Amino acid sequence: MLTKVEFRVTTALGALAVGLALLNMALFVTNRRLQADVASRSQYIQQSTQLQTLYQEIVKALADLSVRNKDEQLKELLNREGITVSVSPPGTGAAAPAGAKGRP
Repeated sequence: MLTKVEFRVTTALGALAVGLALLNMALFVTNRRLQADVASRSQYIQQSTQLQTLYQEIVKALADLSVRNKDEQLKELLNREGITVSVSPPGTGAAAPAGAKGRP
């Protein structure tokens, strides 16, 4: 038979074990949720980098079009988006966007 002290120590250890098991379950669920969030963000980044080349080509085509047609509204649109269009002197090539800030 257990003495009162042994009974209390055993009960306290059992309660501690149950508490640690519950804590482990809660941490497991939280970890799974965080892993899903990281996976979702990773997928978004991968998809964004795949589209970056397409975005750059679209910006270049818009810049070429704005220079070729002398379209000030299109140049202003590109400027509002942080893209500066500079015209190269004749014979050195086509117009190219100088910078695309804030866009992938």
